[in-house]
Amino acid sequence: MRKRIHSVVLGCCIALVAMQPGVVLASTGEEVRIQELERQMQGLLSELKSRQSSIETLTKQVVSLESRMSANAASQGVGLSSNQDKTELKGMIEQAVLEREKESPLSPFTFGGYGEIHANFSEGATNGKSNDKLDIHRMVALVGYQFNDWIKFQSEIELEHAFVEDTQSGDKAGGYLMLEQAYVDFLLSDQANVRFGRVLTPVGITNQHHEPTTFYGVERPNFDRLLIPSTWSSDGIGLFGNLASNLSYEAYVVGGLDGSKFSSDGIRNGRIKDEPSLNDLALTFRFDYYPFMESTSTWGQNLRLGASLYHGGINNRPKGADSGKNGDITIYSGDFSAKFGDLDVRGVVAFEQIDGAENLSAGNVAEEMYGYFVEAGYHIMPASWKSGKLANSDLVAFVRYDEYNTQHKMPTGVTAATGKDRYDWTFGLAFYPVPNLVLKADYQVLEADGVSDPDNAINFGVGWQF
Repeated sequence: MRKRIHSVVLGCCIALVAMQPGVVLASTGEEVRIQELERQMQGLLSELKSRQSSIETLTKQVVSLESRMSANAASQGVGLSSNQDKTELKGMIEQAVLEREKESPLSPFTFGGYGEIHANFSEGATNGKSNDKLDIHRMVALVGYQFNDWIKFQSEIELEHAFVEDTQSGDKAGGYLMLEQAYVDFLLSDQANVRFGRVLTPVGITNQHHEPTTFYGVERPNFDRLLIPSTWSSDGIGLFGNLASNLSYEAYVVGGLDGSKFSSDGIRNGRIKDEPSLNDLALTFRFDYYPFMESTSTWGQNLRLGASLYHGGINNRPKGADSGKNGDITIYSGDFSAKFGDLDVRGVVAFEQIDGAENLSAGNVAEEMYGYFVEAGYHIMPASWKSGKLANSDLVAFVRYDEYNTQHKMPTGVTAATGKDRYDWTFGLAFYPVPNLVLKADYQVLEADGVSDPDNAINFGVGWQF
């Protein structure tokens, strides 16, 4: 069965590539640099808006003076006819200089956000109850501040599922409010910069780039829910920069995971969201490499390959405590992205090893977990449609295949839980009226070994980023 599925995946990818008559890679962008450029652009836009009214006032004054100068020139044959006009022009120039040098109190700030709303329909029911729902899945605010030209702050605050209900037990009764990022950058050089605070763990593709306009499906891939649990924040300190024009890196020392919360479904519940213990630290890093950026070919300049690693202890709990469960976890991941004309292709693979899994009281925690996904999207909107209100629009038909097994290899004497070797096919459309707003629809075929297959799903969504 698995060999047949692998063959189908390979065949679909080859067919999609073959459909494209001119195989030319377009730029995918270098993520760290793009994020920094976006922040700088937001700052410039904020500054321009704050000065717009002053510019408009000066423009009116210039028009008035030009009119008077023209009248003088017509009647007397000269431009500036009096000392009064010359004094007024000098004053306007001085005012323009002062306005240019004057900073708005908001100019050091940058603001942004993203969000998404989903409608999910299941083809089955649980205990006679429908699983259909409308979910304001997340609303996120991004706030940054530039102290000077080399020290910056960035934050991300997320509200999920529209409301938060506090309970004495600490259970998540509804949504939650969480600080997903809060860090300070000290920009020392292109090669080495310091980052301190809460960062997005740099493993895989989706965790660092999870805005709804950056992926085609309504929901994030299940691979990124269980194998690399997006969104996954870590608190610590590290370095980032560019080792070469085609090679960037990030490396951090961070608080580790809580192994006592691992389960047969993976490591997701082991994330620590408040006051993480520093009892068992972790090291995480990633590289992004454009192997042919220096070549003269367009396609070679834009192929991106990524590699990431996470290694650390699991004897941690919130609020500085420890769980008493000794062990280590190592995650190896590789990813890629490319664009062949109208065809986008990306993929990621992850392999996880847990040393000490047999000591975890939750039971059925695997020694090894494994998974990957491959996604292809084809831009199908005719160029003739891109006019008027749709001038910047796009339409993408996509297919994604996920395979993930959270019980890949069990400790000696521990039986694997059934139904944890899973396969997902997702087929759908993503329509972008403008580049930072997307309307999505997809159909998911869900399969699992050893048990009845999960119910297939139909999903609709809208997402935005600004």
